[in-house]
Amino acid sequence: MSMPEGSVRLRPVQQDDIPLLDRWRTDRDSTDESGAFLAMHRRRTRTLERWQQNGLLAEDEGLVLICRDDEPVGTIQWHQVAYGANQGSQALNIGIMITAAARGQGIGSQAQRLIATYLFEQTLAHRIEASTDVTNIAEQRALERAGFTREGILRGAQFRLGQWHDMVSYSKLRTDV
Repeated sequence: MSMPEGSVRLRPVQQDDIPLLDRWRTDRDSTDESGAFLAMHRRRTRTLERWQQNGLLAEDEGLVLICRDDEPVGTIQWHQVAYGANQGSQALNIGIMITAAARGQGIGSQAQRLIATYLFEQTLAHRIEASTDVTNIAEQRALERAGFTREGILRGAQFRLGQWHDMVSYSKLRTDV
């Protein structure tokens, strides 16, 4: 998959990218004050290693690099969320990480719009969702610019830095496109 939008495109993670993901995982300049970037990349790198060992990159979960002018500047990951017992009640939840140096340039909005388009084209998902901390105004704006609809507050949904945090929930439906 290589989907351009301006100078931003998404591409599959390759074996050669593992050292970069490891470097992001341990680089303090790539994190925010909470260390969330580090924690999420640890989990994503383990997931990527598992996919490579098992030879799968399924439509219900995946990881792609975000590139600006062919330079990797972040990742988007998705996984399936169940809202009922049948396959029709599944949504895809996306999460994005942008390196500190690349933030504030509209890359997140472009990348989230691209991944939503890709997932609607390549899967049967009717709903793509994302959430962010209520204090992360930049990501809230990025999701709205990418065409996601703010749904509401998920009270006490995330435990981070020794306390519970509220999250803002967003979604984009196939019928919104």
